[in-house]
Amino acid sequence: MKKKHERTRAQESSSAIERMYITMRHLFNRGFYKPMGVSGETLREALLLLRPEIYGSIGEEKAELEGLLYVVDRLPQGIEECTFINLTSDEGYANSHFKAIIPPKRRRNCYRIDDEQMNIEITRGRSEIYDILTHLTFIFVESHKISKRVIIDEEGTTVRDWQKLENAVTSTKKLTQKEREIAITHTANILGRTFNELTEAYPKFATESQPERLLHIVYWLGKLAIEETINNNKRTITFSPVLRERLGHHIHGEAWAETIKSALHKNGLLERPIHIISANMHSVMNSLFAKGTLKGADAKKDIFQTYEALSDSKNSTLRNKVEKSALQNGMILIKDSSGTNIDIQIFDTDKINFSNSEFKYLEKEKDNKAVIFVMDYAFGEQAYETLDELLKPINVDGKDVHLDVKSISIMGKAGILEGGKGDIMIPNAHIFEGTADNYPFKNELSKKDLLDCGVSVYEGTMVTVLGTSLQNKEILKFFKNSTWNVIGLEMEGAHYQKAIQAASKVRSSINEDVKVRYAYYASDNPLETGSTLASGGLGTSGVKPTYVITKKILEQIFNS
Repeated sequence: MKKKHERTRAQESSSAIERMYITMRHLFNRGFYKPMGVSGETLREALLLLRPEIYGSIGEEKAELEGLLYVVDRLPQGIEECTFINLTSDEGYANSHFKAIIPPKRRRNCYRIDDEQMNIEITRGRSEIYDILTHLTFIFVESHKISKRVIIDEEGTTVRDWQKLENAVTSTKKLTQKEREIAITHTANILGRTFNELTEAYPKFATESQPERLLHIVYWLGKLAIEETINNNKRTITFSPVLRERLGHHIHGEAWAETIKSALHKNGLLERPIHIISANMHSVMNSLFAKGTLKGADAKKDIFQTYEALSDSKNSTLRNKVEKSALQNGMILIKDSSGTNIDIQIFDTDKINFSNSEFKYLEKEKDNKAVIFVMDYAFGEQAYETLDELLKPINVDGKDVHLDVKSISIMGKAGILEGGKGDIMIPNAHIFEGTADNYPFKNELSKKDLLDCGVSVYEGTMVTVLGTSLQNKEILKFFKNSTWNVIGLEMEGAHYQKAIQAASKVRSSINEDVKVRYAYYASDNPLETGSTLASGGLGTSGVKPTYVITKKILEQIFNS
């Protein structure tokens, strides 16, 4: 039987991702490019061919609002006004008069150098560059949709709607409700959206310093796109020479790991059995200390209600109480200063009083004196850099001391392909997207460990993707329905596993039979429209799976 050789949408998408990946590396090596010029064309075309779920209607004429919100939350405020965007390494701006601008949803330092230039500091490796370049490509494509709708002729005459928007944005006095609604009417027309859609999106964009931020963003994106079209004054993205020289050299990861190993040495913990957990900064601490710390009404609650209360940033007094108790009972906190943005907690179990925790039974058997080491989430390729450096031996007084790493547990959030927000995924292998590289492993956690936890649990393969903002339904359906048997996608798994395998099987830096645990909880299901990451966070639905997984990991560590 002859097979038809039509390329499926999944194959097209897959090669589009590969093209984006190669193009971004090429542009980086070149040192600069113009996103809306010839050099940025491949990126734009690939992104439009892909039409990732997160960017909604990027391929249509109307403007995309949810995707825009997703992106501006991850880029520095004011970037829409800048013609020059410069990606730099950590080059000392922290000690200058420039004030760091930190995007609400991504911890990265950005500096507005002058009216036209924004510097973004890259300290987390290549994945961060891919992330930023895809976001910028998206907003520039959107900006040209705006200019197309408002320019009438070659001279750059604009429609009346645009002039009205310009008046509203450049006005120095505060807008009244009536003026705001008039401006929204004109903007809706420019964006090809309804008045209603814009009114709903409006408060989500607003910040305290910029209540009319949505108008501001639309105006500046359009304004710069008009200048590109009429005066050929193109926006430019540059990569600083220092960034190009340092990338891939583990500069930040090495400094990060050195700090940690010195702290272990200083506190006499270097020779003890160590269990590494990559997770958030609250679940392990709360699992060990919340129950014993909170008295009165807080203690009477169901433990998950307590955890829910602790995960709410409004309850800072509760949170501080637990942290204070932890610091008095064997927790060492290391705030990151290396630029990796990965904070650390080290728990000396010898100093923990288990009698009023969820792990009462441990009071009697404290002879294994484990040290639990919790690192905050890494970002993409950064997972390899940090873990690889951490697992190397440390030189103490001229001789190499190998860390006695007994287990490495990775808990993270991921997109799920079957099931929904809050469900749990247990992988038995990671595949790296765009290649056939695969990392099978024996996972100490299994589905039966989590059966009675009240959320659904799935077992199978996970895909480590180049960026969450590059996935579309066709690729995901292919992953799910093919024999790869994929249950979810995330950004770090293969990178962690690469570092673990190198250290344990090849470089012999750590014990060859180190125990490995991976578990993820679902932050979204990108196959269901309306439940991608752009549709908002997990809220409290992430609390239960997080603590169920944490408890299981800790039980296995304590029982080993």
